[in-house]
Amino acid sequence: MITSTLLFNVLHFLNITIDIRNVCVFLAPLFSSLTTIVTYHLTKELWSTGAGLIAASLISIVPGYISRSVAGSYDNEGIAIFCMLLTYTLWIKAVKRGSVAWAVVCSLAYFYMVSSWGGYVFLINLIPMHVFALMLTGRFNSKVYVSYCTVYCLGTILSMQIPFVGFQPIQSSEHMAAFGVFGLCQIVGFYHYIQSVLSKQEVHLLARFAIGSVVIVGLTAATILQFTGKIAPWTGRFYSLLDPSYAKNNIPIIASVSEHQPTAWSSFYFDLQLLVFMFPVGLYYCFANLSTENIFIILYGVTSIFRWCYGKIDVGSSSSDVRCRCYRYE
Repeated sequence: MITSTLLFNVLHFLNITIDIRNVCVFLAPLFSSLTTIVTYHLTKELWSTGAGLIAASLISIVPGYISRSVAGSYDNEGIAIFCMLLTYTLWIKAVKRGSVAWAVVCSLAYFYMVSSWGGYVFLINLIPMHVFALMLTGRFNSKVYVSYCTVYCLGTILSMQIPFVGFQPIQSSEHMAAFGVFGLCQIVGFYHYIQSVLSKQEVHLLARFAIGSVVIVGLTAATILQFTGKIAPWTGRFYSLLDPSYAKNNIPIIASVSEHQPTAWSSFYFDLQLLVFMFPVGLYYCFANLSTENIFIILYGVTSIFRWCYGKIDVGSSSSDVRCRCYRYE
């Protein structure tokens, strides 16, 4: 609604007379057009300009996204999918360049995403998952450190300004993964520093002691905070993601919503068409040419497909990410 009001006022300031109803009706098609541009830039960062053009053309005609961006579809997802892809694009740019400026812009895009859709929780868990995967594969460096610390700190502060979010980023269990990876970044960064100061034997001894201490203190603190209520427990929607029968057995009101029903397998083909067959090929090329950005897109594809299997609410976001990976084939 804020976006609609802003567009309405800007158009009237430019002496373009338009009714607020028409702004609301055409808001989703407008942002779907912007999504094609963002998809081009995202795929361009991942592969090449040609792949970006193909990705933009496919996202503009794939049924899975058209259903979320038709005229009159005045829903959060009309803007949220654009915000999600924009945040991912800026994240890839920040990681590849190690730029604080790109990380700050990414934080602003994340803030817009948080203000538009509650699905931002997927985003704030995917980015830490990417950083953690880079640590495991030995690809963590100063560029990733600068980008993630900037995005996490600034993005968390900005997201807490949204009324319905409040202090959830520091109290909710759904946000603890991001905080944990932030702590790991400091530990890994400190480890890289002491490698240049101490001998190899001293580094290994200190590392074993530090890892054991951090694990014990972290688990103890998390357990105490969980039992004292300082950290909110997992929500019903999270348990439904792990166990599809949880909502049906424990929270019928969630199970009664059609968006929370498991997706029929036929919907994959009807919503993605040829991209269903291109996805495994694109995934193969991502594994064959592993890089920092390819690891991100692999995680994005696998997690989105998993989410889509258990909730139609993720059709738009998952279909758009599937395309980005399939374009790797091009």
